[in-house]
Amino acid sequence: MNKLIVFTSVVLLFGCLRPPSDDLETLVGHVESQMEHAIKSIQPSRTGALAFPRTIENGGVKLVSRCDWTSGFFPGNLWMMYELSGHKRWREEALQYTRLIEPEKWNGHTLDMGFKMYSSFGKALKYTDNPDFREILIQSAKTLSTRFNPIVGCIRSWDHSGSEWSFPVNINNMMNLELLLWAANETGNENFKVIAIQHAKTTAEHHFRSDHSTYQVIDFDPETGEVVNRFAYEGYSKESCWARGQAWALYGFTVLYRETGITEFLTQAEKTAQYIITQPGIVEGKIPYWDFDAPDIPDEPYDASAGAIISAALFELSEFSRSDQEVYVKVAERLLRTLSTPQF
Repeated sequence: MNKLIVFTSVVLLFGCLRPPSDDLETLVGHVESQMEHAIKSIQPSRTGALAFPRTIENGGVKLVSRCDWTSGFFPGNLWMMYELSGHKRWREEALQYTRLIEPEKWNGHTLDMGFKMYSSFGKALKYTDNPDFREILIQSAKTLSTRFNPIVGCIRSWDHSGSEWSFPVNINNMMNLELLLWAANETGNENFKVIAIQHAKTTAEHHFRSDHSTYQVIDFDPETGEVVNRFAYEGYSKESCWARGQAWALYGFTVLYRETGITEFLTQAEKTAQYIITQPGIVEGKIPYWDFDAPDIPDEPYDASAGAIISAALFELSEFSRSDQEVYVKVAERLLRTLSTPQF
């Protein structure tokens, strides 16, 4: 159940997986049953401070507040469930949970506006065309923009642990840039686009090793823009490659190319994909371990979220890449099929 709920969250959130038609009805059925389970599990607390399901922990559904970086995922899932099924019940559930997040549009202490607001209100705007949702998204983009440092050329990721770093930039931040690009197109304010493009270019320059694997966190000097240090916040070590971070990079640069047409972002996405595809078992559809360099492979945990993000990104990248389209689709389909089975 844990694996499937995580898988459901990522597949529905990013919404570009294309399962074979003969599998679609079965997959939708599985997803809908999991969403039903989640809704029933959180009924007593849906209006409380902890209203958003994040995962299964200690045999129960773990709930988080609207401030949590994953709070937008569940509303996003509900909107995608509405798209997949056409059942109005899911639309009503999605509206309720989406509206609970609205105060986050003013939260200037987080990098996660794309995760929270674009995943929820972005979907809400798509399916309702409510102008209030447009304004909420624009304000969210404005709030996110306040974290940009033009000297560093990046959006600051975290405000905590000031004794560890000065201006940390997380590879996850690539997933929040789509909100800014949407806001630029919607308002005509090019500053949103400038920030997103500069952040991506700085990330491409500093977050990648020569083999195109990623560092998770780069700490910059906010006064000079120089790299101070590199960190592994969630990966195994500073020099290892955290699988989900690599997946965020692949997806993020694919989206940046889709939205801007800048060739260097396509090239970066292809290089990022190449590193992933060359890891043992990935071409055959094996779900990545939580860190590609974890010391106890094959006895390390798998990361189903990383597998789903990679699958989604490869499907989209195949539409843009000048080479390896067939490889991308084949790997994406195999990962999706593996994620759809009871066991890896």
